[in-house]
Amino acid sequence: MTSVYNTSYNGMFILAGVIDLEPKYVFLFLTLSVYILIIFLNLSLIMVIILEKSLHEPMYLFLCNLCLNELYGTSGFYPKFIYDLFSSSYMISYSGCMIQAVIIYTSFMCEFTTLVIMAYDRYVAICKPLEYNSAVSTKTVTKAILYTWSFPFIVGLPNVILASQLPLCGVHIDRLYCDNWSFAKLSCIPSNNINVYGFTLLGIFMAHALVIMFSYERLLAACKNSAENKKKFIGTCGPHLLSLLNFTIAGLFDLLFSRYGSKDFPGHLRNAFQVEILVIPPLLNPLIYGLRLSEIRKRLFQNYRKCMVQN
Repeated sequence: MTSVYNTSYNGMFILAGVIDLEPKYVFLFLTLSVYILIIFLNLSLIMVIILEKSLHEPMYLFLCNLCLNELYGTSGFYPKFIYDLFSSSYMISYSGCMIQAVIIYTSFMCEFTTLVIMAYDRYVAICKPLEYNSAVSTKTVTKAILYTWSFPFIVGLPNVILASQLPLCGVHIDRLYCDNWSFAKLSCIPSNNINVYGFTLLGIFMAHALVIMFSYERLLAACKNSAENKKKFIGTCGPHLLSLLNFTIAGLFDLLFSRYGSKDFPGHLRNAFQVEILVIPPLLNPLIYGLRLSEIRKRLFQNYRKCMVQN
């Protein structure tokens, strides 16, 4: 069967979700404001961590990696979305759609793997403090960060490649951006390969989730009889738990709605569920860490006061 991609719209798709957004200028202002805020907050934390040598510790380097990923992931959505609102263009090319799906998909997995490694880092720091420097060395940190970026592409790209092989019988993507499930919905044939690979990915994610569960089970056990460990847990694990909860809820909303969401939902509600994963984590994570971690907070205020004095 011939795909619509080869016969209609010159290989262009329609992002039908953007059509429901009225008035456009209001959403343009809100989206632009949110994107600027995301860039400012994440860049602020990245610059503070890079410039302050006292923050060149594993926990802060992993946080820096998390912020970099937020900038990477949002770059796959916001510029195109802002352009669509500004120009009232709802079209996206086949290659552009694929690139957008790859960026959003790999960013989602990069954030998850980073949160997994941060959980393990806190486990070693609190439960095995004497072994921390040897267990979480510079070499280990470098390998861990490389893993957070290589793993998403190694396991995520095959899923997008499988989606690209599907013959398509439609051009209307009922979302604000492209993802694998949108291709599966437009497919002229059953997307069995994507479903099988999806279950494989689910198993891989569950294995990573077990690392988080093990780390926090050990952390909670270590805090029961130690006031010092309890203080460390609240001070450094609190922000991580909030980020993990923030990411998990947003991810589940996006996953469940993309798969099982009804078209009977009001347009604005459907759009809100779709972009939650691209708005809440990148906006709240730098705020959570910036406000909760005393070293980050202190350095931010010091740099802010320096800028005020110089001006």
